[in-house]
Amino acid sequence: MNSSPEAVVIGSGFSGLASACTLAAKGFAVTILEKNSSGGGRARKFEQDGFVFDMGPSWYWMPDVFESFFNRFGKSVRDYYELVRLDPSYRIFFAENKRFDVPASVQQLGEAFEAMETGSAKKLRLFLEEARYKYEIGINSLVYKPGLSLREFADRKLIGGIFRLDVFRSMHAHIRSYFSHPQIVQMLEFPVLFLGETPKNTPALYSLMNYADIALGTWYPQGGMYKIVDGMRQLAESLGVKIEYGAQVEKIDVQNGRATGVRCNGGFREADIVIGAADYHHVEQNLLDPEWRRYDESYWQSRRLAPSSLIFYLGINKRLKNLLHHNLFFDESFDAHAAEIYDRPAWPERPLFYVCCPSVTDASVAPAGCENLFVLIPVATGLEDEDATREKYFELIIRRLERITGQEIREHIVYKKSYAHRDFISDYNAYKGNAYGLANTLKQTAMFKPSLKSKKVSNLYYAGQLTVPGPGVPPSIISGIVAGELAAKENLQKSSVTT
Repeated sequence: MNSSPEAVVIGSGFSGLASACTLAAKGFAVTILEKNSSGGGRARKFEQDGFVFDMGPSWYWMPDVFESFFNRFGKSVRDYYELVRLDPSYRIFFAENKRFDVPASVQQLGEAFEAMETGSAKKLRLFLEEARYKYEIGINSLVYKPGLSLREFADRKLIGGIFRLDVFRSMHAHIRSYFSHPQIVQMLEFPVLFLGETPKNTPALYSLMNYADIALGTWYPQGGMYKIVDGMRQLAESLGVKIEYGAQVEKIDVQNGRATGVRCNGGFREADIVIGAADYHHVEQNLLDPEWRRYDESYWQSRRLAPSSLIFYLGINKRLKNLLHHNLFFDESFDAHAAEIYDRPAWPERPLFYVCCPSVTDASVAPAGCENLFVLIPVATGLEDEDATREKYFELIIRRLERITGQEIREHIVYKKSYAHRDFISDYNAYKGNAYGLANTLKQTAMFKPSLKSKKVSNLYYAGQLTVPGPGVPPSIISGIVAGELAAKENLQKSSVTT
């Protein structure tokens, strides 16, 4: 009779699905416990009146990471969804009558830069060559390390290239060493928003994000971002993973420094391995008894969090003009908004915002003749989230959106839903209502993040945006892979498969 070691994964977001697939392929019997009625975590979707809304992530960058994930299991992205490359990649509104469409072609982007600042086409090539080196080292090597000790980084290539990786210089200084035109600078600083810090506090290592943006391109899975979740779910189930929805985990039981299982919906599930792929703070502070927690509340209070978001999902009963699939509204001060997120947390006075209009690319996400809008304002975590505040910002943003794009929108809204801090907390147990996890500062990189492995519970591991490698969809997938690989390596030696 065959028996396999049992693994329980808490949460069915990208990191949970990735760790489940990794463990199942190693011979574990894996069960994912998901508190919500559908999978995907922050990447869930919902449908209303013919509109299909992706609830969270909307940017598809680093296509090689997704392809590499499916390749691990003998599959390809194209087995699950169709990718299209967006060209232009996105549109930036700098003011009412000043906008810039970012071309998919590096050569065309260089020509556009040259028209703004003499000599910048050549500087862009040099900038991207440095960024390519960082991407190859960072994405192919650094991020696949569990970050448990400095010994992991005792690699000749890493040590030899430490200064080329620019870990001790800021993105702010790095970009300005190449370019001075304010619009070029602002475009190159934009990807830092995904990392949850200001350019002055983000290591220049992360110019690798510029390489991902400019050289690897912006893509879209036809049918929406949830297609990725659905593909990973199909893969997981083909590997034998069981997924239970509406499964609220109440406690992780620990005996003699080892998790014996989890309490869920009033019952008990035995486990040889537990992976907390839900919010790290929630798993550790609420599901473990105090003696088994590695960090205390003061540690968490001292962490620098990436932003939360105020999101509006809007169904529009006409086609809109002057919008691409991705649209960034940089018509207000980046520095002032960033200060209201990080330095003096408050609801912003004049926020920047982002609009995703996937119906420009994909007719399936809205009824014929209609548009699907996802409007996002980055905001500080831990703010009071009241209906009146949401409505105030909706009014502010819709007026600017109408003015800048030159059209009436408000009277054509046939569906509207808002989402912010209290929803992130309710749906995902998100610490302080965070949307993106921990900021990627130098002091919160690699082994300086909350550990992927519990120090006090030998078979408890963590995955997701609050641990290594950090925020974003590709890093979350990688986090799940690394947690699954480490858990399998450490526990297969202790738990044998009987044949």
